[in-house]
Amino acid sequence: MSYGYSATTNTFYVMDDKASYEENGNWPEDVKPITDERWEKYCVQGPEGKMRGADKKGLPCWVDIPPPTHKQQIESAQRKLASLMAEATKAIAPLQDAVELGIATDEEKSLLLAWKKYRVKLNRIDTSTAPDIDWPEVPGVA
Repeated sequence: MSYGYSATTNTFYVMDDKASYEENGNWPEDVKPITDERWEKYCVQGPEGKMRGADKKGLPCWVDIPPPTHKQQIESAQRKLASLMAEATKAIAPLQDAVELGIATDEEKSLLLAWKKYRVKLNRIDTSTAPDIDWPEVPGVA
């Protein structure tokens, strides 16, 4: 089986299926035939920090993964914040129950206060400043 590569779509194509691709309007104009060796080298996940791209000749090569955009950094921070808030709320619930039932130990009372302070600190985080966020320490983890 022979393969081709399109730099514009960064995709491999089976050359024998060209007519079918063209029939469906999916055959890029820049598809170039490539060797089986090149296909085998670049049809897999790239080395650490690399991704497949195209060289100046329009052939596949490994290129550096670009750093995340500010928007991506904000989205990542929002996901992390939501996860940490859920973790804090989960930790607080049984401690709060013990306090409300009057059966909390001094250690549980102390942990409850620490988790509540942590959750307040999380709530004050402005994710728009990502990646420059000073994340508070998780209670009980040093």
